[in-house]
Amino acid sequence: MKTIQFREAIAEAMSEEMRRDESIFLIGEEVAEYNGAYKASKGMLDEFGAERVIDSPIAELGFAGISVGAAMNGNRPIVEFMTFNFSLVGIDQIINNAAKMRQMSGGDINIPIVFRGPSGSAGQLAATHSQSFENWFANTPGLKVIVPSNPYDAKGLLKAAIRDNDPVIFMESEQMYGDKGEVPEGEYVLPIGVADIKREGKDVTLVTFGKIIKEAFKAADALEKEGISVEVIDLRTVRPMDFDTILKSVKKTNRLVILEEAWPFASVSSEITFQMQEQAFDYLDAPIKRITTADTPAPYSPVLLEEWLPNADDVVNAVKEVMYVK
Repeated sequence: MKTIQFREAIAEAMSEEMRRDESIFLIGEEVAEYNGAYKASKGMLDEFGAERVIDSPIAELGFAGISVGAAMNGNRPIVEFMTFNFSLVGIDQIINNAAKMRQMSGGDINIPIVFRGPSGSAGQLAATHSQSFENWFANTPGLKVIVPSNPYDAKGLLKAAIRDNDPVIFMESEQMYGDKGEVPEGEYVLPIGVADIKREGKDVTLVTFGKIIKEAFKAADALEKEGISVEVIDLRTVRPMDFDTILKSVKKTNRLVILEEAWPFASVSSEITFQMQEQAFDYLDAPIKRITTADTPAPYSPVLLEEWLPNADDVVNAVKEVMYVK
């Protein structure tokens, strides 16, 4: 095993797959000459050249559309959005072409394409640059949505996404690119649609994904000191979602808390809540609790931003609520 940064895990996954398959290329703003806005494509231009690592204009609809067309014609594009906030400019190509083309062609045309980049809050970036879109894309049949929380998962899942014959949304975080973690020296690929129990527990199931899992771990550590054992499940893939792993855990703990960095209305946690009340109602010893951002645009003020984002204290309080502990 070696210890590398999240950004290095992303670069390794893309580079290894591009060495394996010449139909793969990377396109996006600043991915080539600048080595990526967050240095997640560092060194790739030197190795693969300007025909396979392509700097695009600031025109997300344009380069998303070019990439969908390339995928229809046998290539396997990786499209980097500098932030998924900017993907809204190109969302017509993602939703109306990439996601639907296989069905509209009667199964004759696959769209093996990965749209990747950072999502969610990254500090004082204010209302238009701090949004989480996992539930938006997961609401679309035809798209797969992956949100890794560490370098190991990021590399293994990105390699799987690049090899997949369907369009995949791969969401990262500006605040995770410098995170370090252990990654195997050799080849490995992780399956899409399989959650991971990051921490076993017996009293409460805590489901989360992406960078906000750090707050889950802080809360679990604090609660352990009070004698409460929390099982932390990292979804890793939002769609398709591994409901079986959640269900098995809930049947063991009889309590469920969901943590996500997104608005509460029609959220990922809303879907998990519905599925568990339908499949595990008789096993629940307390109402399901969910923790989200406040139901407002993200504030710029650091004081307000701290209140807006979910944190470990929120998780501790929610767990105590479902445990009926004051």
